[in-house]
Amino acid sequence: MAHLTMMHKQQGVVLIVALIMVIAITGIAVTLMSSSSVDIKITNAAQEREAAENELIGDVQNVIANEAKKLGNSRFFFSRGQVPETGLDLGNTNDTSNTMFNKNEGPMALRCPRRFDDTAGLRCNMVEINSVIEYGSKSKHNLTITTGIAQEMLSLNSGT
Repeated sequence: MAHLTMMHKQQGVVLIVALIMVIAITGIAVTLMSSSSVDIKITNAAQEREAAENELIGDVQNVIANEAKKLGNSRFFFSRGQVPETGLDLGNTNDTSNTMFNKNEGPMALRCPRRFDDTAGLRCNMVEINSVIEYGSKSKHNLTITTGIAQEMLSLNSGT
């Protein structure tokens, strides 16, 4: 009889140990699921940023190409006085807004960065284009690319 009582007590202990094991395994499973959810969010954010960056680079190239097609009417030839301090709006390309700033320090164009030999009378109009794209859920993130352009032009005021 004592042997049967001991067996019933052991069956209760096995049940309690099994319940503790189930609770522990459930806790581990919930933790792993939660951490994989965070990993998925991080991966999605990285993919959104990369897609926005690729779109932005393409849009910047389009803005520059479109201005270059205008030849002598290009806004890259605008002097410092023709470009407001707050920048000149170059319009939107797809989801990208583009603003041009003149970076000449004085009223005249600057000497061009040298490539081979300095050409007499050649000057550069230094401009900068800031291109901004919004991305992510509810467009709450911004990505900006700043592009510098040295537009070569002849100076009528100087033979040097």
